[in-house]
Amino acid sequence: MSAKVCVITGASRGIGLATALRFARTGANIAAIARRPEELHQAAARIAAAGGVCEPVAADVGRPEEIRRALDTAAQRFGRVDVLINNAGAAPLAAIDRLDPAEFERVYAVNMAAVFHATRAVWPIMKAQGGGVIINISSLASVDPFPGFAVYGASKAWVNIFSQAVAAEGKPHGIRVFSVAPGAVETSLMRAAFPDFPADKTLDPDEVAAVIVSLCDEAMASCSGQTIFVRK
Repeated sequence: MSAKVCVITGASRGIGLATALRFARTGANIAAIARRPEELHQAAARIAAAGGVCEPVAADVGRPEEIRRALDTAAQRFGRVDVLINNAGAAPLAAIDRLDPAEFERVYAVNMAAVFHATRAVWPIMKAQGGGVIINISSLASVDPFPGFAVYGASKAWVNIFSQAVAAEGKPHGIRVFSVAPGAVETSLMRAAFPDFPADKTLDPDEVAAVIVSLCDEAMASCSGQTIFVRK
């Protein structure tokens, strides 16, 4: 994995940061994308300390023009993109009659549209270089949503189908696409929604990161298009 170029959205915390640190320990070049500049630069320092070359890119992936700019920045900085991890997510928890329509729009923008725009932006780069890996972070909620997760769960089900369909398109070009669907992960996002969830039932972000990194191995090529469920 040394010298691979990895682009990771939502890279300042949780699964995104854990994945960036795992890649960093292999000597990878990492374009770390996140919304909050202060958190992003703290994460970039940790990534560099772990052994990676990090290009922090402050961007809101819920805005198509910003995700395209972020991908352009990564490609210009490192000359290629070997791995794209669409990790950034929005997960409001609310009964359907209490969910603010603005929150629905945010889930659509971050969980679905951003995955589309990032994939579309990186596609010609990966085709030109003869291949690449795209990993989209889904959720166990895509098949077993908690009450109040109707919109979130549906958005992640879309991620699974999108990944399967795009994997078929990518096969002739050496582009592999996966969906990774973990159960409850011990992150600030999860705790905000479920403050009383038992800690012994949650996954550590690094457990999910280990699966993500393993999928980038050529040996996993035959699994392209699959949704990989990660459970405690």
